[in-house]
Amino acid sequence: MKICQFRGQLVTNDPLTPDSWPPGPGELLVPQQPNDELTSMLNQIDPARIEAIINKLVSFGTRNTLSNQTDPIRGIGAARDWIASQMEEFAATSNGRMTVSVPKYLQAATGDITSDTVIGNVVATLKGVQEPNRIYVVSGHYDSRNTNNSDGINDAPGADDDGSGTAISMELARIMATHDTKATIMFACVAAEEQGLFGSNFMAEQLKAAGADVQGMLDNDIVGASKGSTGPAGDTNSIVDPFNIRMFVQGVPTDVETLAQIQSRVSIGAENDSPARQLGRFAAEVATNAVTNMTVQTVWRPDRFLRGGDHESFLKQGFPAVRFTEPNEDFAHQHQDVRVVDGVQFGDLPQFCDFEFNARVGKVNGAVLWSLAQAPGTPQNVTMDASVLTNNSTLIWDAVPNAASYEIVWRASDVAQWTHVITVGNVTTTTVLLSKDNAQFGVRAVGADGFKSPAGFPFAG
Repeated sequence: MKICQFRGQLVTNDPLTPDSWPPGPGELLVPQQPNDELTSMLNQIDPARIEAIINKLVSFGTRNTLSNQTDPIRGIGAARDWIASQMEEFAATSNGRMTVSVPKYLQAATGDITSDTVIGNVVATLKGVQEPNRIYVVSGHYDSRNTNNSDGINDAPGADDDGSGTAISMELARIMATHDTKATIMFACVAAEEQGLFGSNFMAEQLKAAGADVQGMLDNDIVGASKGSTGPAGDTNSIVDPFNIRMFVQGVPTDVETLAQIQSRVSIGAENDSPARQLGRFAAEVATNAVTNMTVQTVWRPDRFLRGGDHESFLKQGFPAVRFTEPNEDFAHQHQDVRVVDGVQFGDLPQFCDFEFNARVGKVNGAVLWSLAQAPGTPQNVTMDASVLTNNSTLIWDAVPNAASYEIVWRASDVAQWTHVITVGNVTTTTVLLSKDNAQFGVRAVGADGFKSPAGFPFAG
């Protein structure tokens, strides 16, 4: 344990400078910035390729889960096969590190799925060279719908919902296939989101059953338009916000924590420090910068009112997950039959997408995904020593594979983001003279190349 004394404060790194403010141990946290390799990858994300992918997906007419699966031109089967063929082309550039699978299962009729239906995902997996069992997932859903969620016949273009998210998974797979990643990345295009998250549920359940260490999942759903309406479907008043993306982040993980665990979380004021919230903090830190040219707008709730998404399937399995969605939606261009009413065009058509915006959202995802996969994993079993009354804070954690050192991050309890950082070296316990009663703490692992993990939050021990 590394401890030093400065102005009556016990800290675990170099002393404070005289002009540090607000007062407290450590230095003000400076957000992680993309290195040269990551910057080069992000700059390869191509709006023209995003546009081409979305137009190709729209060309299948409908990608409703109940549409034709054997027609080579029209329907969800043709879309699935085309996505898989594209992923195979990307994998061919990876020297065998990327593999492509199309896992399927038979879903019995239920709800909007009116007959037994095969549901198949497309997943390109880029195997990590150091920690292949540590996994990060990026996903969009390739199915689409119109006004009738069980209509497998009529057009359902699905340009924004969710050709835009599918395009991000595909474009990142193309670019990252030629790079070595330390942890494993899965680029997923899942099916049957519109009828109840069936494809993502299948994927998350399979990963859980396999004992996979999924430490982060990014869901992109409706991320293709910078222009939205100010009211309900058909409202012609619009608002444009081209440099901002919403990120929805769950608080208390009620799906996987017992009542006793939730009570323990609430008793120490950790409602805002779930694994998903730590992933969200990490994403906002590494993806809001000049390279992405975007601001990540964190929304502290699992999703929008009356809505849901594929990240929820991963949350239910105990995996940290967040959802990205454009800042202002236009409901005339979601879940609508293609038609014109009183001069207003309805339908999810490519003409309402902003491909430059979509590409910038791809950069946000790329920055988060690569920074996660290149850093060591999130510290586990982080504990705050609460055995005695004291005005300092002692933290203990498990060693993380491939971590060169560790940092303590902290913030005032009423502040959203981490504000201060303390470098503590390659240790697994440290003491800070800052009361655990007054601040929130986290421990993050640092790799030899400087990539830093999300923070692990300490529970009382």
